[in-house]
Amino acid sequence: MIGFPLDHVGIATGSISDSAGRYELLTGSACSPIETLPIQRVRVAFVGQIELLEPFGADSPITRFLSKRGPGLHHVAYRVPDIRAQLSVLHEQGLELIDIEPRPGARGHLTAFIHPRSAGGVLWELVQD
Repeated sequence: MIGFPLDHVGIATGSISDSAGRYELLTGSACSPIETLPIQRVRVAFVGQIELLEPFGADSPITRFLSKRGPGLHHVAYRVPDIRAQLSVLHEQGLELIDIEPRPGARGHLTAFIHPRSAGGVLWELVQD
């Protein structure tokens, strides 16, 4: 997985609408419309290369994240041309996959996550257009 570009940085927040203005000021980009991903129980919006993640329900992974750590950095995402091939390579290298198969993500992309235990304490997301 060497050489793949950064796609975005995910930031967990209790409210996209309360957080978007700060990131618009920082990036100079307008916040995208909020997208709901019911399968992942999250709402997302993008401000430049910042993905704001808001929980959608009490059982959302972002709800758990916020209760343990508070708002802040959630994940770092890398753009890959073939997500299935990269998952296979990373699995062969001994990394712990959260997703064995890609799942639908924001903006119609395929996504998959690599556990922080295998990635130096950082949750990695792979993103394929």
